[in-house]
Amino acid sequence: MTLKKLLLPLLLMLCQTLLAQKDSIVQLKEVIITDTQLQNFSGTQSVQTINDSVINTNAASLTSLLNYNTVIYFKENGLGMVSSPSFRGTTAQQTAVIWNGININSQLNGQTDFNTITTRDFNSVTVRAGGGSVIYGSSAIGGSIHLNNQVSFGQKFTNEFRINYGSYNTHGYHYNTNIATDDFSASVSVTRNSSDNDYGYADGGTNLNGQYYNTSVNAVAAYKLNDKNRLTLYSYLFDGERHFSLIFPSEVKTKYRDANNRNMLEWAANYGKFTSKLKAAFLQEEYKYYPNIENPGFTYGRVESVIAKYDLLFKTGEKFKINTVFDFMQNKGFGSDIINKTRHIGGASVLATHNLTDRFMYEAGLRKEATGNYESPLLYSAGVKFKAADFYTVKLNTSKNFRIPTFNDLYWQDGGNSELKPETSWQAELGNAFSFGNLNFSLTGYYIKLTDMLRWVPTGGVWRPMNTDKVTTSGVEVIAAYKKVFGRHVVEVNGTYGYTSSKDETTDKQLIYVPYHKGTAGLSYGFKKFSAYAQLLYNGEVFTRTDNDSRYNIDSYTTANAGVAYNFGKTNTYTYTLGAQVLNLADTDCVSVDSRPLPGRNYSMYLTIKF
Repeated sequence: MTLKKLLLPLLLMLCQTLLAQKDSIVQLKEVIITDTQLQNFSGTQSVQTINDSVINTNAASLTSLLNYNTVIYFKENGLGMVSSPSFRGTTAQQTAVIWNGININSQLNGQTDFNTITTRDFNSVTVRAGGGSVIYGSSAIGGSIHLNNQVSFGQKFTNEFRINYGSYNTHGYHYNTNIATDDFSASVSVTRNSSDNDYGYADGGTNLNGQYYNTSVNAVAAYKLNDKNRLTLYSYLFDGERHFSLIFPSEVKTKYRDANNRNMLEWAANYGKFTSKLKAAFLQEEYKYYPNIENPGFTYGRVESVIAKYDLLFKTGEKFKINTVFDFMQNKGFGSDIINKTRHIGGASVLATHNLTDRFMYEAGLRKEATGNYESPLLYSAGVKFKAADFYTVKLNTSKNFRIPTFNDLYWQDGGNSELKPETSWQAELGNAFSFGNLNFSLTGYYIKLTDMLRWVPTGGVWRPMNTDKVTTSGVEVIAAYKKVFGRHVVEVNGTYGYTSSKDETTDKQLIYVPYHKGTAGLSYGFKKFSAYAQLLYNGEVFTRTDNDSRYNIDSYTTANAGVAYNFGKTNTYTYTLGAQVLNLADTDCVSVDSRPLPGRNYSMYLTIKF
């Protein structure tokens, strides 16, 4: 609570200070991202970075951005409702979300709700496929999603305001301001989204009790103490409320409030071949669930986490790098349905990468954690990359990864199981990357074998978590991008495709809510101040029953979005951009979770002002 009180006045002071900007493009002297492990130790795996221009084209939620631009499948309980990913056939708890180098998956349920992440608060979103537990710890089995904020030094002063309005009385407001000198840098953004969310169903019904709102504040401030030392503060606040949509009009209306508070202070020191980073973070997550909105009663849960992390990087030029990482985390859990507990987790990692020649490199890593709550396995990763020709690069990576039991798994009052073991996976992937002029194309095959999968099962009339299943997953991913500039015309084409077989070894059945096929495609065109784009999403058929009974399948569907924008250029010190979007262009009947339809054709307009 004390940290919150100190943070809010800082944000207010920053907002009071930033008033105007220079209306010219300024070359920045230095750009820093704190998640250096993502840059230095991901050379043998598939990494896809989505920049801010694509982020601004898509809807504000992380679900929408990744759904239309990656192979990740999303289970969305209606627009704006709970959204969870299936990455390479894994569960939502097996995808890690990394905020500026820190794993922020919930300590309560083990996952991140992707509709509670506003993408415009970040400079870039990066998707790292495959195992990453050696670097990022628990949950990085299917892959990891990285939310990064850059620190920019050099003379800079910018402001941006965006407002959008759409169908179902949907409002969005976003303000961002940046200031930088040679020694100081600050960035603050505030985002507000809300909607009545009362869209109609294909069968004539209406989405009842689906309204939502959320507000987020994101701030980054950095100061150079001298040429060798830098302090950086990262802060993120989120507050949201959702009324859960009804399946039947006669159901009792419910709602859910959640709040997240993340703060991290980093001290970075650079001494020639050595780079030292010390991070101290405080994370708090809290929810309140109202089983009947007509009554004031609610259930709640809260976890407060304190994290300390130290890493030391040694490098000899760009050829060889070795990184040792030591971290400690304390979690305190409270709630109406969980036993109040505190757990401590310590860990150590060593990472190395070596560019042996201009065409061949290898990397490797080890990690071990220690805690009194479970026995942690020794984790490893190893990979090689070989540039076989100017147009062709091959990558091979193998790793052992895990996911720890959550507070709900261990300490739920009516069924928690303190004897649980972590889920463990062994996996391998073979990547092939091709580059032909303006065309970049990759083809990656992968294999995952998971043991001790955690599932809640009925035992003696009570549901309890158990280490039950073994799962084997294999698949293929394709990512392609093409860009052509001729004169003032710019054309970009991109696409992804994923084939996923994820089966329970006991039953030989496909896991529920894992489609065999998913594909996306995008086309954008720009000419002078005009731009236009189109997006396509295909989700294959999914099973909703563990026995794969076809009577309960969710059918495949294809949906498309389209948009246009015009930049009116500079008026005095302001630059205006006006845009319009049509979502679900063909008015397709879309369902990704049983009995939870998504909206039909709907519209949105936005205005962006830079000054």
